[in-house]
Amino acid sequence: MTFAANLSILAGALLLEAVFGYPEWLYRAIRHPVVWMGALVAWLERRLNREAAPAWRRRAGGVAVVLVVVCAAALPAAAVEVGLGRVETVPMVVAATLLAQRSLWAHVRAVGEALEREGLAGGQVAVGRIVGRDVEMLDEAGVVRAAIESLAENFSDAVVAPGLWCALLGLPGIAAYKAINTADSMIGHRTARHAAFGWAAARLDDLVNLPASRLAAWWLVVAALVHPRARGVAALGAVWRDAGRHRSPNAGWPEAAMAGALGLSLAGPRVYGATRVEDSWMGGGRRAATVDDLELALSLYRLACGIEIAVVVLGAITVRV
Repeated sequence: MTFAANLSILAGALLLEAVFGYPEWLYRAIRHPVVWMGALVAWLERRLNREAAPAWRRRAGGVAVVLVVVCAAALPAAAVEVGLGRVETVPMVVAATLLAQRSLWAHVRAVGEALEREGLAGGQVAVGRIVGRDVEMLDEAGVVRAAIESLAENFSDAVVAPGLWCALLGLPGIAAYKAINTADSMIGHRTARHAAFGWAAARLDDLVNLPASRLAAWWLVVAALVHPRARGVAALGAVWRDAGRHRSPNAGWPEAAMAGALGLSLAGPRVYGATRVEDSWMGGGRRAATVDDLELALSLYRLACGIEIAVVVLGAITVRV
């Protein structure tokens, strides 16, 4: 499809998902496309990732998993686009299922609600649903920082990146991106089991998220410049100073922007299982984050999503004229 058609599909998908999300009744009936992708990754991983195999064979198996999952996602999406592309409503609805503006907001907001309703223990349980680190070691400020970091990073991974690949490559592009991102989340870990097997998923995920992470940081900086309670200049300064110091080539960009905008320090050392990960702090602010900071982060996130939607809609109208 043309770039103009891709932008129209993305504009409609962003609006649909922002308003309706992914309906709970539909999830109960058929689950979610990402769940299907995850099930395929898990099935392949059990059969191809043999602990006794040499590293090169496990790495080759991981490459095969990525190829199979991407094809399994992109080819049906291409068939939908070719068969129903002239009826743009259908690709819009399918693309909307692969975005996560509303669900990301709901999951992060649940952390603040749990802290206020159930205290630290409830907040740890809630944030444990969206982060992979050891939450039992977190105090309330750590729980809030973890939730804000997840919000910033997933704004890039779950909103901006799928939207960008939809704009560039249409429905097959967003489907392929979600397949890569899902594979990375499941096997792209630096553990003994997945260091070799997940190499392809992790490296490819880094690559496809490279442009989106920078764009996500920009949306957050613009939102901070507009938001009456955020610090736009500090957000820009934090990105310039800190983003490249993060251990991830991508996560530091939106995290630094969010940290500067809120006057916080995010990232830093974290514990995953029994492994302590040393990382640089993003932003030069305080570490004592509160639920009020989480609410401001969610407000800034909504504004950044709104700015992205406005730009995409305006772009779709412009290229159609």
